[in-house]
Amino acid sequence: MALSIRQNEILELARAEGRVLVDNLAHRFDVTLQTIRRDLGEMAEAGLLDRVHGGAVPRAGTVNLGYEARRRMNAEAKAAIGAACAAMIPDNCSLILNLGTTTEAVAQALIHHSNITVVTNNINVANIMLANPGCEIMVAGGALRRSDGGLVGELTTQFFEQFKVDYAVIGTSALDHDGDLLDFDLAEVRVSRAILRQSRHAFLVTDHSKLDRPAPARIASLSEIDTIFIDQPLPENLAQRCAEWGTQVQVCPSSAD
Repeated sequence: MALSIRQNEILELARAEGRVLVDNLAHRFDVTLQTIRRDLGEMAEAGLLDRVHGGAVPRAGTVNLGYEARRRMNAEAKAAIGAACAAMIPDNCSLILNLGTTTEAVAQALIHHSNITVVTNNINVANIMLANPGCEIMVAGGALRRSDGGLVGELTTQFFEQFKVDYAVIGTSALDHDGDLLDFDLAEVRVSRAILRQSRHAFLVTDHSKLDRPAPARIASLSEIDTIFIDQPLPENLAQRCAEWGTQVQVCPSSAD
């Protein structure tokens, strides 16, 4: 497909920001909503974008999006997920928050909790929790990824093995139709597995864009998760499996839905 100048700019915006909205694009290019919808439809047919409610996102592949793009993508949904998850975490407890923009949304929603201990390998989570005077923060060692503030590696895994916490809150890069949590980085996968082993209750926070997205490395199964927090209902077959496994599914719609 030969893209028009406008479509090339739309594609660049989608890759830079993680998501484009029909209303914003129509205003930006001074064209009708129908024109933008047609552009997005053509680009979706060409395999460049995926249509989502109100706009489009870059087509998911086997390469992970950059951190800033992921942080902006589905931001309202992540905030709703973060609030719902935080509401299930009581005061006077210990928890691990690992890497991911959705776990950072959980951290934002924990600002007013009291007497909690947060153990993390996410520099962004640690910085967010600094605003909570009732939170003790413990940060893992390891190799720092400048791209997203994550700490990974054998030292990180060994650090988490020293703890036994009440709750683990983890994210995932992908969730397939078998109910497997997937990621792109084997070092990060090893850390996530250690986190799950060292927790009494396991929460998964993820938005619908991760459903049926390909990624090469397996973290765990939803059968090992106590509750999944997601902004849209799971596909029927996966919801049925969760019921069989005893995995609770909490749908957290955002104001944008």
